[in-house]
Amino acid sequence: MKKLLIKNGTLITASETIKSDLLIEGEKISAIGDLHVPDTGVIDASGKLIMPGGLDPHVHLDLPMFGTVSSDDHYTGGKAAAFGGTTTVLDFIAQPDTGSFQISIEEWMQKAEKASIDYGFHMNVTRMDENVLKEIPSLVDQGITTLKMFTAYNGRLRLDDGNIFRVMRAAAEFGMLPMVHCENGDVIDILVEEALQAGHTTPVWHARTRPAWGAGDAVLRTAMLAKQADAPVYIVHLNTRVGLDQVRYARENGVKLMAETCPPYLFFTEEHLERPDGAKWICSPPMRSEEDNRALWTGLEDGSIQTMGTDHCPFFFDGTTPIEYEGEKIAIPGKELGKGDFTKIPNGTPGIGDRMPVLWTSGVVSGRITPNEFVALTSTNAARIFGLYPRKGSLMPGADADIVVWDPNKKVDYGVAVAQHRTDYNLYEGMKLQGFPELVFLRGKLIVEKQQWFGKRGMGQYQKRAPRAAIL
Repeated sequence: MKKLLIKNGTLITASETIKSDLLIEGEKISAIGDLHVPDTGVIDASGKLIMPGGLDPHVHLDLPMFGTVSSDDHYTGGKAAAFGGTTTVLDFIAQPDTGSFQISIEEWMQKAEKASIDYGFHMNVTRMDENVLKEIPSLVDQGITTLKMFTAYNGRLRLDDGNIFRVMRAAAEFGMLPMVHCENGDVIDILVEEALQAGHTTPVWHARTRPAWGAGDAVLRTAMLAKQADAPVYIVHLNTRVGLDQVRYARENGVKLMAETCPPYLFFTEEHLERPDGAKWICSPPMRSEEDNRALWTGLEDGSIQTMGTDHCPFFFDGTTPIEYEGEKIAIPGKELGKGDFTKIPNGTPGIGDRMPVLWTSGVVSGRITPNEFVALTSTNAARIFGLYPRKGSLMPGADADIVVWDPNKKVDYGVAVAQHRTDYNLYEGMKLQGFPELVFLRGKLIVEKQQWFGKRGMGQYQKRAPRAAIL
């Protein structure tokens, strides 16, 4: 069994900071401490930090939308994630329009055969009947323990409150976790129709037709449904101050509610959508205000928000112009499809590789969060919530050797030339970063060394997740 000793580093976990060596044997961490192991490879990590590989709980890879597809698949998206220090991602399976969940599970498993890092799945529940309700328990046996629902996208994805309540009760019975996208679909539909009738077609109207108070309303309704169903619930991509207020209210009143936010909601506002390239910032829910940015930072600082996802769903800004990717020219139709009509712009932004470096600089270097809180937000909390801990998200013996050797002093002028997403832009273009991954290991295999890629198509493994996971 191949051994590798990482010496003289500082181990950063969600709860501890310790000067220690770490031994990898095969795919696992076998020991930590003051180690002297003969006949083994040695990496000197003096001056470096050793952290568990990141876990991104919210990505959309190879996702069909508006006549095109998100531009990162399970190979390219995993590669981009790894360059940013993430070694496991959780993707979403779309429920088929008719028939069994199994139809889509097989489709997404086939898509993921090319995965370059480890992965798991959430299941979308976008239609309900008795057959769907009866099939939910079978997901647990396949390691799919989360059920995502929507309070928006009327006539396509949305479930009414009664059916959300039914799913939540089933989830509670079988140790599963409901997840909810919180916006007010009825209000959105009215405002979109009015905007188009008035000739308002530019990207900023995507944000103006999705009010922040509608998101807050949906968070509170979701919390009340979860309380009545005696179920835990996880709010995806929280992006508003009013929504965060409802999260705090629910948690203070005994609702087993957890929340995720995403990096763009910490930095960007509706004004970015007013730029000539405003379509780059279109995602759902949309960018908000500086007040919302500040509020979300406080949610990270005080523990009201438990995880940092990305909602990574990239599209080309100009899909008519090829970029070079791994020596080949590639172009995929993207946001130009909505030129002249904001409702036709594919919703989503890149971010899978940005998440950890951007949060380190803006959160840890700035003093807003500690290195331990960084590890909790980007890895350990998600591993616990989604039934992967301690196999993922930890540095304890027996855990998978998903390890990031982090250089806290590395300075990087960030942007599309550094990020490895398969798209033609980066939201953080020109950002000055301090702190960046130097080495990234997936189950003991070196996949990134500085800016070199050693990973392979298909080396990622499916991660079955355990039910009745932690509620933080």
